[in-house]
Amino acid sequence: MSSAGSTKAIVAALAANGGIAVAKFTGYLITGSAAMLAEAVHSVVDTSNQSLLLFGQRAAAKAPDVLHPFGHGRSRYFWSFVVALVLFSLGSMFALYEGYEKLRHPVELSSPVVAIVILAVAIALETYSFRTALAASRPLKGASSWWRFVRNSRNPELPVVLLEDTAALIGLVFALTAVGLSVLTGNPVWDAVGTLAIGALLGVVAVFLMVEMHSLLIGEGATPAEDQAIRAAVEGTDNLTRLIHLRTQYLGPDEMLVAGKIAVRPDLDVAGVAATIDAAEANIRAVVSAGCVIYLEPDLDRTPVPDSSKQKG
Repeated sequence: MSSAGSTKAIVAALAANGGIAVAKFTGYLITGSAAMLAEAVHSVVDTSNQSLLLFGQRAAAKAPDVLHPFGHGRSRYFWSFVVALVLFSLGSMFALYEGYEKLRHPVELSSPVVAIVILAVAIALETYSFRTALAASRPLKGASSWWRFVRNSRNPELPVVLLEDTAALIGLVFALTAVGLSVLTGNPVWDAVGTLAIGALLGVVAVFLMVEMHSLLIGEGATPAEDQAIRAAVEGTDNLTRLIHLRTQYLGPDEMLVAGKIAVRPDLDVAGVAATIDAAEANIRAVVSAGCVIYLEPDLDRTPVPDSSKQKG
């Protein structure tokens, strides 16, 4: 789960949203469209969010220290959670407030053609960012659906960028529709309705991201497929008779803690036990793409053996 792909997606989104924000603010100053202003603020928020994601990656790259012996990998989860908070508090709340104000006091649009052209260009740029995020996500997604990837990915940045870009594209369609309906009907209330729709959309995405990032932040274990592969790798190790129990947790997107108790053959000497543990660790690393911190505790298999004398003939 290398961060190289997610970094490329973040940089592409950062560049696209920076340019889009300037264009949208220009469009708002010319047209006075509330939906355009909401989208401009949305792009500024997204640009800030991508900067936070890059900062999180940099913080996570710090070497382990006495206070953080397992490293700083979860910094990426923390800053992704902050991104969700910023998207909700600034993006969603501002759009809802602006839409409410324009609903109470509608303002006629001026030069709506300018707004339509800018929104069309923004859709093209946002599509480029979205396709970059899709390309970076496909190697991690594998055969699973996009929904399952967003829910199960231990890489926080790619789901964040994917959902941000999806919300941005839908928001642009809302803004374009709002401006178009305002022009066709001569009623500026549609502009306010579009702004409210953008605010509601950002709020839903932000809350979803907060829930997902909170789960990663407090610690998620291996995915079901990874758990099954780890168990099979351990149980297939020579001289190991049983996997007694297994616990896993992601220390960051690129590193997993694997801890377990294993039963070994009772006739093994110390060197044999050590060799069995080494072999089990090697088998685990062969099936898990993330880096692993592994602790395996050897034990004797104390599974009760059925008393054959008590079985009925």
